[in-house]
Amino acid sequence: MTFVSSTNPATGATRELPIQETSIDEVHALVRRAGDVAADLAGRPLSWRAGMLRAMASELEADATNLVSTAHEETALALPRLEGELRRTAFQLRFFATVVEDGAFLDATVDHATESPMGPLPDLRRVNTSLGVIGVFGSSNFPFAFSVPGGDTASALAAGCPVVIKAHPAHPATSAATFAALERGANRSDAPEGVLALIFGLEAGTALVEAPGISAVGFTGSVGAGLALWQRANARAVPIPFFGELGSANPLVVTSSAAAARGAEIGAGLAGSMTLGAGQFCTKPGLIFVPVGEAGDAVVGATVEALSALGEFTMLTSGIADHFRSGATSIADISGVRALSQGDAGEHAYTSAQLYEVDAARYCGRDAYPLREECFGPLALVVRYTTNDDLRGALEATEPALTFSLFTCDHDPDSAWLTAFGATRAGRVVANGFPTGVGVSWSMHHGGPWPSTTAAAATSVGAASLRRWLRPVTYQGVEDADLPLALREENPLDLPRRIDGELLA
Repeated sequence: MTFVSSTNPATGATRELPIQETSIDEVHALVRRAGDVAADLAGRPLSWRAGMLRAMASELEADATNLVSTAHEETALALPRLEGELRRTAFQLRFFATVVEDGAFLDATVDHATESPMGPLPDLRRVNTSLGVIGVFGSSNFPFAFSVPGGDTASALAAGCPVVIKAHPAHPATSAATFAALERGANRSDAPEGVLALIFGLEAGTALVEAPGISAVGFTGSVGAGLALWQRANARAVPIPFFGELGSANPLVVTSSAAAARGAEIGAGLAGSMTLGAGQFCTKPGLIFVPVGEAGDAVVGATVEALSALGEFTMLTSGIADHFRSGATSIADISGVRALSQGDAGEHAYTSAQLYEVDAARYCGRDAYPLREECFGPLALVVRYTTNDDLRGALEATEPALTFSLFTCDHDPDSAWLTAFGATRAGRVVANGFPTGVGVSWSMHHGGPWPSTTAAAATSVGAASLRRWLRPVTYQGVEDADLPLALREENPLDLPRRIDGELLA
């Protein structure tokens, strides 16, 4: 019997929680229980589903003082940051309630029987249906918005899928407290028992991916852990979709024109963006492409000056801090790399900001791969380029990412090709702004080509993230009374539908 422990990264103090790690048998039992209620949940009215999400948001807000205090003890994140993140999490649940009520995610289409050039076509009707039980892995860096009550959980419930959630070991007490709030919201809504479950422990997480009743997995975390679980998801007797957000160095380009026009402003903003949340954002700009010359020097100089005014950072765990220090050492040890801002590496969970510089030609070297990898924490690498050919070569050597940012000027001759290039290598292209911060909206895409994620077409934030947990079904020649409500002739749900090729709102 192993109990779960909680550690305060600021003090190193550890306490044992009255929570046991979940056994493999318990994981399988919880997954089976969730599977038993999957059809019930999927068949409930959309209005009921939206009401449950809103009830969960209200329960999180009602317990805000306790939740924020608990998360602060486990993450050392500032109270204002946690308060804002909890508000975002409640908003996210309510946002998905509006997505559910809109109904467009069902993609309901009706093609009546007709004659066609290929001969007679039968009555065909297509709609998206809930995929089944979803496994969710919470992340370390957002104890609310990307963890137990986060986007994967919210979108899966919105899609009508039960969820079994793996708590992150960096904040187990917060996970338990937020889960309790979700359960209260579910109970207030008379949800079927088993619609939610929470598990703890490394072996439990592996068992969750391999459990026969799991239909898909959502994961946000490290490259190593994500790839290991992705391989297990694909090695199953029946492989399942694994939607993993793994890691990203996120290039940011400053053009010569932008550097000349506002280099100091860009540099100061960069320092804030790369150290936001102690650099523990998946969208942190980690690779900064700056032109050689006086204008580029102004960008770099302003960044260094702004970083020098910052103090020590407390990272989420001592393990994350150790990995960060190891990554920084690997970068610093590569020949040709120059340290621009290299404070005390610190100990335990403490560290300081690190900024390094390298020439574009050295960055592209075959032995320079560590320079192009994500270093999770307050570190960035400045890559100095002389010509556009230098810049393009360096960008092509860089792996695809979650975001691609560019700072340009009006009528900048480099704006168009950089925007087009960025769209081929990232899920979000940011012009004249920093990528840290991911808004919850209808148009957000938080994903990217491999290796930043395991599924480039999927997003883990925004309305479209719900579609990961759906699969389409076509009904041919089925009597109206036997069809799902979304496909019945009279459209009782009043959904936007495509009828015989015409989109009707």
